[in-house]
Amino acid sequence: MSDEDRATGSATGSATGSATGSATGSATGSATGSATGSEGSPTWAIARGMATVFRQIFRRDVTEEYPKEIEPPPPRSHIGRHLLNRHDNGLEKCIGCELCAFACPADAIWVEGEDNDPEHPVSPGERFAKDYQINYLRCIMCGLCVEACPTRALTLTSAYEMSFTSREEAILTKEQLLEPPPPLGTAPGTEEG
Repeated sequence: MSDEDRATGSATGSATGSATGSATGSATGSATGSATGSEGSPTWAIARGMATVFRQIFRRDVTEEYPKEIEPPPPRSHIGRHLLNRHDNGLEKCIGCELCAFACPADAIWVEGEDNDPEHPVSPGERFAKDYQINYLRCIMCGLCVEACPTRALTLTSAYEMSFTSREEAILTKEQLLEPPPPLGTAPGTEEG
């Protein structure tokens, strides 16, 4: 037998042997793995699910008893109703520039500016907001209006308790926005909980 025939025979034999061996080994391995509970079997999946259930049983509850017990939000959280601010001398900070309305992606703010009366100014600038409205049915509380305000006249508060019984109630006017929001737990509708 020549060297060439020996090389061909050993290549053929090893190919046939490895194909047969791997087919037999994989069939045996998968059958054995299914029976003993490998990670792909249904038994293993059920065991992992039950482990998750038992882990959750012994954890502390995180359910809040709102509105019976009201947890105040963190001090720097600004997640609630808007507030129009005033200067220390009582003049409004809003100058009616309408930048907040332009920045609002939901088109929830309406501002109508007007020139200030020099004898009785409403704001320290040349203009003031004659009409200012925020529609809370549209507002997404993104805070872009606060970012756009050049005089820091508009800020977000942490008063998140807002409920409305009509569409008209959801539109807050300038007079309402100049008043600070009520403390948590005293807003209308919270007594029903």
